This record gives sequence, structure tokens and C-alpha cells, in this order.
Amino acid sequence: MTGSGRCWLSSWAVRLPDKASLRFLTLNEWLAWQESLHPRSIDLGLDRVAAVAGEMGLPKPAPTVIVVAGTNGKGSCVAMLERLLLDAGFRTGAYTSPHLLRYNERIRICGKEVEDEALCAAFQRVDDARAEVSLSYFEFGTLAALDLFGLAELEVAILEVGLGGRLDAVNMVDADISLITRVSLDHQDWLGSDRESIGREKAGILRPDRPGVCVDRDPPRSLLAHAQAIGSELLVLGRDFDWQDDRQSNDDRWAWKSGSTILDDLPAPGIPGVFQRDNASAVLMVVHRLKERMRVDAAGVARSLATVTLAGRQQRLRQRRQPGVELVFDVAHNPDAVRALFGELGRPGRGRQYSVFACMADKDVEGMVANAMDAVDAWKVTTFDDPRALGVKAAAASIRAVRPDAEVREHARVRDALEAALDEAAPGDRVVVFGSFRIVAEAMEQDI
Repeated sequence: MTGSGRCWLSSWAVRLPDKASLRFLTLNEWLAWQESLHPRSIDLGLDRVAAVAGEMGLPKPAPTVIVVAGTNGKGSCVAMLERLLLDAGFRTGAYTSPHLLRYNERIRICGKEVEDEALCAAFQRVDDARAEVSLSYFEFGTLAALDLFGLAELEVAILEVGLGGRLDAVNMVDADISLITRVSLDHQDWLGSDRESIGREKAGILRPDRPGVCVDRDPPRSLLAHAQAIGSELLVLGRDFDWQDDRQSNDDRWAWKSGSTILDDLPAPGIPGVFQRDNASAVLMVVHRLKERMRVDAAGVARSLATVTLAGRQQRLRQRRQPGVELVFDVAHNPDAVRALFGELGRPGRGRQYSVFACMADKDVEGMVANAMDAVDAWKVTTFDDPRALGVKAAAASIRAVRPDAEVREHARVRDALEAALDEAAPGDRVVVFGSFRIVAEAMEQDI
């Protein structure tokens, strides 16, 4: 690898065909059509997407491919890896999902979101190749990302699994190293009802004779067994690498260690949460394991960790409506993530804590609520425009099922719920918006 940092898309990557041959002219039109193209919004399996990839002749997206799977922490790990490798001068692409505010967030080349024209051109190439093959929204986007990465002369491609691992569209690409974050209960309708079943699905991204890194201190036995069965060296947090507070420092510095290798005097990651040090430790293990391919100096590691950001993770935004009230956005959407969120936030001193909450109907709603209940004084429940969204009354009923005397108010729109929480709150109180990427995105777009 040269580490030159030069990034480009060949001129024909964004050159659109004659308008008469285009299915759609705008990104929004393409996305709306993709949402209705396939009969199921989630349809796990590699046969259809791999067939179209073969028809397109897609090359390996980069000489080094890092695939990231897991229940919670995928986005954080991708953001840290991307920041670290870009800062070190490597031409890096990142594919993530879901997006928060713009679809373009999903495909980044050298830290920049791919523009609409390039996306439309890639979608047209996918459409031309698929013939009569029906693709899901995620499959269409994954093929477009791989197409664009192949044109960008990348050195490293970071690919985030959308759901599960074994049957996810991203898994048609062989990882040079895999990263599996904490395994928790989520998407049980597709992945299984317990950690062992879910771990088995996540383990599907591992490859024989290629390393994997696991952020889970207590990984499912199924994950460990699969790694051993296929001959993948699995490096586990707490066993093969770990972190500890830097006792020589009076602030929140920390140290990372794997065997005889130690990096000390590291800053807290720019993404909030003490638990992010687990994710950062795994990222450092990935880079350390790939040191023969990509060398990153210790000073660079510290700078990158300190400056990395990720929207929607304990993100605090100013609002004019009620000065003195703290407003926090977090995309936590399963019980484990909600536990981590409120475990980190705690209570706002002597003030009250309000929740603006909405989620998808297929989630463990009562599990999420139970892990927030002791920290939340008042609930403002709402919903958003999505066929999979949980209705307002069902959300309220789930909260009362956990605690019958909970203070719950129902609101038809996200804006109504957010305004009600802010109007009711007083200086020193906190309002936390959580439950789904969708509610966070819609709340962020409000002019308050």
C-alpha cells in the first residue's frame, strides 16, 4: 500500500447514459422504486445478489477488505477504523447502514459521501445487470457501493453488515479480517431467539485462515466453535487484547495491550461512552493484526481516536425552545443498547429526565423500556411514517406493562412529542430521544 491518500472515481463512473435510457433521473426516485421492487423488505440470502454481482463483473472492492458485523457498536467501529486509516493516508471506502439523514451517508470514499449523480449511475448499472432478478433495497445499495468502490482505486474497504452476517449481502465479499462487535438479542425473527443462534449467524463473516476480532468479552460458544472449525484465528477482547485506565494520568487517558504490545496515554474516543473503549480496542487490534499491510504510528492513533465523531450516539444538540434543558439523541434500538445509553447518561443531577420514544414494531419494546425505566421520569411516545413502525398506543401500552403507574403521554407526531417534552422541562432537566434511527433523524430535522 502506498498510503498516498489520492482518491478518485473514473470519469465514466458518474457519466450518466442518455436520459432516455435511464430508469429514473433523481436519487429519490431510485430509492422510492427500490423500496417497492422486492416483495420483502428483508430477504436474507446470497444467491440473487451474488448472481447480479457476477453479471456486473464486480472486482474485489479493495486489496484489503474489513467486514464488520455484530449487534451493537458496528457503526462506531466503522467510524473509528475509517478515521484512523484516512488519517494515516490510506485511500479508504466505508459502506454502512442504515443512514440517519441522507442516503449518501451509506457510501463514503475518502471520507466524503458519494454524490447523487454517482449513485444514480451505479444504480443504473445494477439495474442493467439484474435483468429480471428482484433485489431488496439493501441488496441494491450494497451492489452500488461495491461498484463505486471498485472504480475508486481504494486501498481499504470497510463493509458493515446490515443484518446478521452469514446470509447478509455484504457477506458475498471475502473479508481479509472480520470484526464482530457485541452479540445481543435483536432481529430475533430472522436471526434466532438466543445469543447462540445469533452468534452463529454473525460468525458467518469469518473466513478460513483469516483473522477475526471479537469485541464481546463473553462471546457465544457458537461463534468460538465456528472460528475453530474453519481455522479462523479469533482474537477476543479480554483474552487476546484489552484496555485499562492509565493510572499515571489524572484525566480519562487509557492504555491498550495485546501480548507484549502496549499503547498508552490514549485519549477517550471522540464518540461518547466509556464502553466505546471496548470498540476502540477492537479497532486497534484490527490495525495491529494488519500491521504488515498498513502501518499506523501511535501518535496518529491518538489523534484519530480523539477526533472521530458519529452522529446519533449520545449526541447533544442545542435548541432554542427551552434554554437550560439538555437535549440528547441516540439511535439505541434494542435492550442492550438502551442499557448502555442510560448507564452512561445516568440522571441529570437533581433534574427530571424525559424520553421521546418510538421504535419499530419488531423490537423487544418492553425490554428496551425496562432498561430505561429507572432513569426516565416522563415518557413522550410517538411514531413515524414507516410500515414497520410501532403505533403510539402500542408503545404506550408496552411502557405501562413494565410500570403501570409510569407517566406516559401519547403524541401523533415526533415534532409534537419533542415540543411537549421541551415545553414541560425546566432548566437542569434532560430530554433523551431514542428508540430508532428514524425517530432520531426526524427529531434532528425539526427547527427547534
